[in-house]
Amino acid sequence: MDLDAYVAEHGGEWRRLEQLTGRRKLDAAEVDELVGLYQRAATHLSVLRSRAPEPALVGRLSHLVLAARARITGRPRPSWAAVGRFLLGDLPAALYRAWPWWCAVATGFSALTAFLIWFVAGHPDTAAAFIGAEAARQLVDSGFAGYYTEFTAPTFAFHLWTHNAWLAAQCLAAGVLVVPVFWLLWQNALNIGVVGGVMISYGRADVFFGMITPHGLLELTGIHVAAGVGLRTAWAWIAPPAHLSRGRAVAEAGRSAIVVAAGLVGLFAVSALLEAFVTPAPLPVAVRVGIGATVWLAFLAYALLLGGRAVRAARGT
Repeated sequence: MDLDAYVAEHGGEWRRLEQLTGRRKLDAAEVDELVGLYQRAATHLSVLRSRAPEPALVGRLSHLVLAARARITGRPRPSWAAVGRFLLGDLPAALYRAWPWWCAVATGFSALTAFLIWFVAGHPDTAAAFIGAEAARQLVDSGFAGYYTEFTAPTFAFHLWTHNAWLAAQCLAAGVLVVPVFWLLWQNALNIGVVGGVMISYGRADVFFGMITPHGLLELTGIHVAAGVGLRTAWAWIAPPAHLSRGRAVAEAGRSAIVVAAGLVGLFAVSALLEAFVTPAPLPVAVRVGIGATVWLAFLAYALLLGGRAVRAARGT
């Protein structure tokens, strides 16, 4: 095949196709011309790929054909209906389907954390072994409360958002390996257990619970959801349902995990705002805790009530 002759023969059509593709408005005749040139260019591309696959020319013509096809079919535009389906259907349904997993994680995590707090509070020497006596006193005097006001609220919120989103991403991605999820949960439980135990042993339980509760309810629930969904993916590999192959079961669990991951981005944004703006706010403890509890209960209603309704609607029941 004489490549130069082929380009000379059809180059004019390609240039005309490029012109029409780049125009903002086309009349009826130009639209018909665009469609015809697109069809011929697609044929030319197929010929070049099979007979003379010159990379630069094939790449240029491929780009032109794709651009022309996008112009003919129309570029997809964001749809508010799709956003609504995600927020009111896909996301709550994915959360609801995984609720036994993340509720089990939440129960185990809470029990372990409560035990660690109780143990460290009852054995002050344990706290000294973990962080040192001087660090423990500094934590009680100013370190714990000062953590929430060390940076400006917007900067602090952004840091919290990215940190928690990254932690959740680790739980979701490593869920199929199981062990990393439990390791991440253990690290968080140990951190809360030691800090809470130290604060209680020094008689500052009111400060600890008064500052961690407003944001911690939602933030920790987000971590529990990520861990539970990750472990659910692992279980789909270990013991797939009888009506699904192992690969199909993992694929379905993985798709659900992606939906949850997108939703957790928003959840952690809200928890970061609570931690940066509500937790250190000069408000009565009852008000701050009430705000955090209200947001947390709203999430549970969203996941369990709206999620259950979405699942039943998908089943047609």
